[in-house]
Amino acid sequence: MVLSGVADDRDLLRTAAELTRDLQRPNPRIYWPDALGSALLGYAMVAGAIFAHSPWIALACGLVAVLALYRATLFIHEITHLNHAALPGFRLVWNAVVGVPTMLPSFMYEGIHTQHHTRVKYGTAEDPEYLPLALMKPWSLPLFFIVAVFMPIGLIVRFGVLGPLSVVIPPLRRVVLERFSGLQMNPLYRRRPPEGEFARQWFWQELGASVVAVSIIGATVTGLLPLHALLVYGAVIAGVALLNQARTLVAHRWENEGDPLTVTAQFLDSTNVPDGFLPWLWAPVGLRFHALHHLLPSLPYHALPTAHRRIVAAMGPHSTYARANYPTLRGLLGRLWASTTARAQGPARPQ
Repeated sequence: MVLSGVADDRDLLRTAAELTRDLQRPNPRIYWPDALGSALLGYAMVAGAIFAHSPWIALACGLVAVLALYRATLFIHEITHLNHAALPGFRLVWNAVVGVPTMLPSFMYEGIHTQHHTRVKYGTAEDPEYLPLALMKPWSLPLFFIVAVFMPIGLIVRFGVLGPLSVVIPPLRRVVLERFSGLQMNPLYRRRPPEGEFARQWFWQELGASVVAVSIIGATVTGLLPLHALLVYGAVIAGVALLNQARTLVAHRWENEGDPLTVTAQFLDSTNVPDGFLPWLWAPVGLRFHALHHLLPSLPYHALPTAHRRIVAAMGPHSTYARANYPTLRGLLGRLWASTTARAQGPARPQ
């Protein structure tokens, strides 16, 4: 699909906005128990996996820990879009309970993800979260997963080694700020130093994550932290990263070659997987409605199912909106793989 020539569907944009005006406010009775409950369940299951006497019980606890902590960490996406006055204290508590202990503080996403939603930057070289994966070589997809496996080690190095060293080595600090302080996909993207209130939040969040990382290194070297416990926790975080990579691979069609796109084109380059039970697990916190999120980025995650039903009912099964809906994760991964392999083979030779 050539996206650069797709004009905005004004009827879709107007209908989506009109049908969701009453859904804009985040509900604290949903946010707080969902985020904190997921985190507490995840940590409890990590402990269960560490202390279990049966490998099968340890495996079961580990799988639940991955799903629960995955859900808890994905609230970083909501924090990026939240009007924090409407949910006071949520960012602070989430960082204390989830972001800092997992070494994924919210500054790693805030200030970056919103650029991905900018009309003039989405899908271009200035988008920190976009690569034209469907147009790349097939080996790029396995590499995407291999990188995720090493995420726990990368976080410990970032916050336990590079972060502290960069405080006393200014040239290293610049590299750390630009290249190792964000959850970004685009290797050419360079982050700017934080300013104002965000810089103060960044300082405390980075300090907390560095204390966690240094403590892990110190406790492991001195033997206070058993290697078994470290490996279990690392395996859980790697599992979270792998699951997130799979979700990321199907969040978009990744077909833009660097041209600025209209809102409708961005929507069509994104995906909804609205049906079935499994998307609740691999794309929680509303991310199974990723195309809808690009259409209405300020909508709280708990409002997305209602918004989806309303728009489908209003627009019908043959509308522009329906073109962004897909049935399964497996089908989307297969589509992406087929696109990369077809491109690698090149055009068919005439007989």
